[in-house]
Amino acid sequence: MPDTLTNDELLALAADVLDIESRAVADLKLRLGDDFIAACDLCLDTPGRVVVTGMGKSGHISNKIAATLASTGTPAFFMHPAEASHGDLGMITDQDLLLAISYSGETDEVVTILPVVKRIGARVLSITGNPRSTMATAADVHLDVSVAEEACPLNLAPTASTTATLAMGDALAVALLKKRGFTAEDFARSHPSGSLGKRLLLRVSDVMHVGDRVPAVSACVTLRDALLEMTDKGLGMTSIVDDERRILGIFTDGDLRRTLDEGADIRKTLIRDVMHENCKTVPEDILAAEALHILEENKITGLLVADENRRLVGALNIHDLFREGLM
Repeated sequence: MPDTLTNDELLALAADVLDIESRAVADLKLRLGDDFIAACDLCLDTPGRVVVTGMGKSGHISNKIAATLASTGTPAFFMHPAEASHGDLGMITDQDLLLAISYSGETDEVVTILPVVKRIGARVLSITGNPRSTMATAADVHLDVSVAEEACPLNLAPTASTTATLAMGDALAVALLKKRGFTAEDFARSHPSGSLGKRLLLRVSDVMHVGDRVPAVSACVTLRDALLEMTDKGLGMTSIVDDERRILGIFTDGDLRRTLDEGADIRKTLIRDVMHENCKTVPEDILAAEALHILEENKITGLLVADENRRLVGALNIHDLFREGLM
């Protein structure tokens, strides 16, 4: 029969789990030393890729560690140990490093492939909870992630041990990241579709309107003609330019409302008399995220894009950045 627990007992049980797992991770700090340095050196000295393998729950952790390594500057992928024995060992070369993960250190599927990996000439780094295990002793370098107890009340289901293994994998990945000089821009290159990737890679030139899509009028046109241009281009603004396309000013929807409130005649008022002369412009090679910051900081909704001679080359508004997922 299922055990009947009160809400308070459930919360206390959850708190115990978190306490046990946090202690398991904290205890790893006491073991950081020469072995961890050797593990970092082994990864850094590997000309090929880090091939991460593990079975069962350790397999899930291995997959995550491989993904973290790959996205932080260390080429890596996950190889299922059972599939490895049926042909996938062909993925490994003598330029690679096998990162083998098993809490017991005796997982059959992993132990079976170790002699073959050694014959190929690849190096082996293992992460286990048993420094005397087959996987620990067979490895070139071993990292100990043993825990005092599992968070499972039966002390059976991998809980604290998988958390400790994952934490050690993160520690390794971050140490390698720093050692390689991996930057936020490098991270973005492997995450081009994510919001961070767009913030760090997308430039104004990628999102701005160009050519006939850029609203522009001369200074001598009437407010009516400027309004027609704004309506046609649909950016909520128009630039005012001279004969050489140098920017003289800008006129926006907000300016239009204020001008009409003041009783201006749109058929007689010239745009040069109501435009903003000292308008904000940006170069096309800055990050789109920087353009967004300028919009927000100045509480405006559109920007003109200019070259070094203040000639008009494009335009964008806040909706363009919104569509790109920058907001």
